[in-house]
Amino acid sequence: MPLYTAAQRKRRDETVWTLIQGLLAPVQFVIFGVSLFLVIRFLMTGAGEQAAEISVLIKTIALYAIMITGSIWEKVVFDEWLFAKPFFWEDVFSMLVLALHTAYLLMLFNQWGSAHDRMYVALAAYASYVINAGQFLYKLRMARLDARQDNMVPA
Repeated sequence: MPLYTAAQRKRRDETVWTLIQGLLAPVQFVIFGVSLFLVIRFLMTGAGEQAAEISVLIKTIALYAIMITGSIWEKVVFDEWLFAKPFFWEDVFSMLVLALHTAYLLMLFNQWGSAHDRMYVALAAYASYVINAGQFLYKLRMARLDARQDNMVPA
């Protein structure tokens, strides 16, 4: 079963939100990579606590941006803000990713736990983010295979 109907694919290809998602995803991944390095460096050496905290904040802001614009994209393409059938499980897992990032923010702003405790929550958030990114990359691959099959002409 194809990921998109013809009408959905047309809306996906015509909306600016597809481009925005395509730009935000790699930017967020770069931010993730830098932040992951800073968090691990802090946990291993104790150095750079503030840099690690700021990097997790920036990563969380990027996550919120991609989630909000992704929800708008889903509304345009599937006429549902979230949990459209083709992306249901990705959206469910995205809620875990958001919850863990938000837990980090709550811990940071309320000074709950130690800096190390907060960084372990950040690592859990990052692990869930990697899994979620993999889900979306898989769907991107499926969409490309669907498009390729649609363009094939029988011999």
